[in-house]
Amino acid sequence: MKKIVSAVFVFALLLTSCQGEDGIDGQNGGIFVASAFEIEIDFNNANAYEYFEDYGFQVYSSDVTLVYILWPGADGQNAWRLMPQQVTFDEGTSNESILIYNYDFTQTDVRFFLGGTVDLDAIDSGWTQNQRFRVVVVPADDVDAAVDTSNIDAVMKANSIEAFEKK
Repeated sequence: MKKIVSAVFVFALLLTSCQGEDGIDGQNGGIFVASAFEIEIDFNNANAYEYFEDYGFQVYSSDVTLVYILWPGADGQNAWRLMPQQVTFDEGTSNESILIYNYDFTQTDVRFFLGGTVDLDAIDSGWTQNQRFRVVVVPADDVDAAVDTSNIDAVMKANSIEAFEKK
């Protein structure tokens, strides 16, 4: 009889120790949800070299959005790089032009944009067309020194995230 009472007590304790909505807040013993998606963007003069994308899922004010750009590697292997990313164009003079891939975010959307000192209308379309990004939204509490946010694989693994491509 003591074993049954003990088991019921432990079970009741477990049920009352978690608070918050299931799978959402990550506070008070709740479970957190981290999400990610991939998107391909064409930047041009018509869209002012910026693009807004709604998340398509709930994002909380305490969440942090990290954006990575797919970057060609020297050995033919692509790599995800944490933004912002900068490209310097040497024009053969003392002037260098800079292209910056950047982003900002709100609770409802993420904005991708190009900036810098380069003439965006004059650069090769390889820098502006078919640019692939991965957006990763994680609770702010999970962005700490223990996870290298510049390493997309580490962030995805630490938060048990699988990305999907937005249509």
